[in-house]
Amino acid sequence: MAELPRPLPPPTWHDRWAQGVQRLRDAPRGVAVTLAIVVVAVVGVAVGLALAGSLRFPGGTSGPPPELTMPRADVGDGAGTPDGAAESTADGPTTTAPVLYVHAAGAVARPGVVQVTANSRVADVVAAAGGATSEADLDQVNLAAPVADGERIYVPKRGETIAPAAPARGGAGASAAPAIVNLNQATLAQLESLPGVGPATAQAILDYRTQRGRFRSVDDLLNVRGIGPAKLEQIRPHARV
Repeated sequence: MAELPRPLPPPTWHDRWAQGVQRLRDAPRGVAVTLAIVVVAVVGVAVGLALAGSLRFPGGTSGPPPELTMPRADVGDGAGTPDGAAESTADGPTTTAPVLYVHAAGAVARPGVVQVTANSRVADVVAAAGGATSEADLDQVNLAAPVADGERIYVPKRGETIAPAAPARGGAGASAAPAIVNLNQATLAQLESLPGVGPATAQAILDYRTQRGRFRSVDDLLNVRGIGPAKLEQIRPHARV
């Protein structure tokens, strides 16, 4: 019985490469160049993919780079100092000085209510009101005197005279006759020293002077709320304009 022919073994990679090279040699020149370009391109792509697959990020791990973090500032136990609160220092907490509201009147550049800090002096009030005018007579004003909240500071012009402060009620000077009070310059306390004038009437006199201007005569007190003819006669001997 005749033996069947044995199948040929499959060609190896080397055989296929040799056959391809031989075909390139036997092919026309243009076709050979084209095939060579294609082979080079395929080999280049394969090499590039192999290199890309072998890349590793720092640290020996693949994937995106680690996220960078910035160090946080140490803010201590609290979240900061709120607006308006006292701030702590090495010497202890500090507080803001209270504000005083003082009425500056007379020969100042900007008469009206001004704001000064606690422990301020009359000189500070005058400065806050724009300073004294050229007509001011500062010799009659105690610029070093301390001021209180709600006080009125009057700076007279040259030729004007500020009435002396009335003695305090009660005590040794209570029986003394009240001083003559200038209605256009007197403070709230000086107005209260007038006979029959209490805190409400004294404030009404100040409000009238602020709204209407200077008193032209003592009789103008009849236009002030709370002062009638009888009370005017009590005040008249102790008031002037």
